[in-house]
Amino acid sequence: MLTVGDKFPSFKLQAVVSREKGKEFTEITERSYQGKWLVVFFWPMDFTFICPTEIAEFGKRAGDFADRDAQVIGVSTDSHFVHLAWRNTHDDLRDLKIPMVADIKRELASELGVLHRTDGVALRATFIVDPDGIIRWVSVNDLSVGRNVGEVLRTLDALQTDELCPCNWEKGQDTLHP
Repeated sequence: MLTVGDKFPSFKLQAVVSREKGKEFTEITERSYQGKWLVVFFWPMDFTFICPTEIAEFGKRAGDFADRDAQVIGVSTDSHFVHLAWRNTHDDLRDLKIPMVADIKRELASELGVLHRTDGVALRATFIVDPDGIIRWVSVNDLSVGRNVGEVLRTLDALQTDELCPCNWEKGQDTLHP
């Protein structure tokens, strides 16, 4: 698995960015949001139970990430057509403010090392990538456990201080000065 300090891999994938006819899909690459922090999270499958709770929460918090000059990108191994069908039928995903990326060939998930060994779907992995394309934080959950979007945001805040942040540090608190 790629980890902290590694370069995030290059990719070119289709994403659902809208439900508006003719504007549903776009191609996204690692350069689509140059100069920004990236928060790239993977979910196992569309039309499941835990996944929409996470995707919806990242969507609700998209403005908080944007305030920190970060772009959230969601990825699964389903196709962009399946993503669109899910958005069209799931109330919590209809007005999603983040792209839903389709890694149907499993290339990005494989290169990152986040494919479940037996099920062949992406694990619940989250990567925070700095504007230079370097992975600065990774978290991976088992398929049965949803992640905490607030913790991802807290970690991004800590990374952006470029200072020493103690355990349970929150934005606005003092950092360490040895």
